[in-house]
Amino acid sequence: MPGLAAVLITAALVVIVALLASAAAGKLARLDGATYAAALARAATTFAAVLTLAAALTTALAAVLT
Repeated sequence: MPGLAAVLITAALVVIVALLASAAAGKLARLDGATYAAALARAATTFAAVLTLAAALTTALAAVLT
């Protein structure tokens, strides 16, 4: 079970980092004068990009370590 706990904690940390990055991107977009809709779209794009990057890094590390 320690392996499962590590996976769950890591997944939670990745989601938290993605949320923080998307919140920062949305706030910066609003400070730049974007509308609420545009800022939300930018935040959503950032959230998806961070999760995609995490998945790509996980895949690459799994390929190297096996």
